[in-house]
Amino acid sequence: QVQLAESGGGSVHAGGSLKLSCVVSGLPFADYCLGWFRQVPGMEREAIAVIGIGSTGTNYDTSVRGRFTISKDNAGTTLYLQMDSLKAEDTAMYYCAADRDGSWAVWWRLRNPKNWGQGIQVTVSS
Repeated sequence: QVQLAESGGGSVHAGGSLKLSCVVSGLPFADYCLGWFRQVPGMEREAIAVIGIGSTGTNYDTSVRGRFTISKDNAGTTLYLQMDSLKAEDTAMYYCAADRDGSWAVWWRLRNPKNWGQGIQVTVSS
């Protein structure tokens, strides 16, 4: 059974930092593209950071580039999102996701990778 479980969310003041973790089980970690999405109530879920299969590369939405860093551990179980210089507009529910398909279409146009975590709230106060 595939499971993705986020942790590390919470509340922080603008300018602060948080680090999200996503423990992944039930799939061959090294063979999957992994990423982070976020969603604000009333808005569509948006991809913000994606790391390719075998860590072949990373891509970021312009809204977070230079402030957020996606990474994964060498043990092959945990995905991370280091979030620095947080802004009030970063407030959202954050989700980790995984799919064998690492195409731009899946992650950035259709926004529908096959496997999802349950989500975790991040709140940034100004």
